[in-house]
Amino acid sequence: MLGHGLAVQAIRARSPAGTKVGFAENLSVAVPVIDEPAYVKAAETVTRERNAGFTTVMLEGRYTEAYLAEPGGGAPKFTEEELKTIASPLDFVGINVYKPRWYVEPSDEPPGYRDIPLNASHPKMQSSWHVLDPEVMYWASRHMQKIWGARSIFITENGCAASDVVAEDGRVYDSDRVMFLRACLGQLQRATSEGVPVDGYFLWSAQDNFEWIDGFGNRFGLIYVNFDTLERIPKLSAEWFREAARQNAVV
Repeated sequence: MLGHGLAVQAIRARSPAGTKVGFAENLSVAVPVIDEPAYVKAAETVTRERNAGFTTVMLEGRYTEAYLAEPGGGAPKFTEEELKTIASPLDFVGINVYKPRWYVEPSDEPPGYRDIPLNASHPKMQSSWHVLDPEVMYWASRHMQKIWGARSIFITENGCAASDVVAEDGRVYDSDRVMFLRACLGQLQRATSEGVPVDGYFLWSAQDNFEWIDGFGNRFGLIYVNFDTLERIPKLSAEWFREAARQNAVV
């Protein structure tokens, strides 16, 4: 965290005027089971507390008491000057958003919320870890604004793997990825319509590649790559995304 703050200061000191500085973080997002004030408050509390080691301290300049108490003697040591450096002012925040980390509801017992277990039949995308709930896009961006007052938000990663194959006619019909993108961007449009300042969206990824956990196994791209011949084939999702970008709307 201290390295982050020092890097922000170094970039500002050595970059042309107008250079914008921010971070990209894998935000762990709590989603309220019901969109009611008490449930939303519980989800905000969980999101703030369970991102305390990174997002919270970068944007607030302090660690939460619960975070410092959890590891006992292993809590990070810091000075007020170091916290000030860690929280060096940013121009934007970037968040990587794929799935909800928790579903929560309010509770009368400490700490004021309760985790909801994920049902075994909850749908997933191709990756075994990728729990499907497009509403996480809405809540992630809304949490950034509501909890931390973010004034410029970028979705720096979002996407999904799919069981992509080349059909007999030479095309790749990744209908599930089209469904995923339409649903996620619909939720992002919901957020922006409510005034959440989302200034950009980056799809991961443009082409199939070597993924750090799955190697060449799971395909995440809009463009199908034949890893033997290196031939590129735009998937159905590429056509959809191109049209959404052209119209600047969910299509």
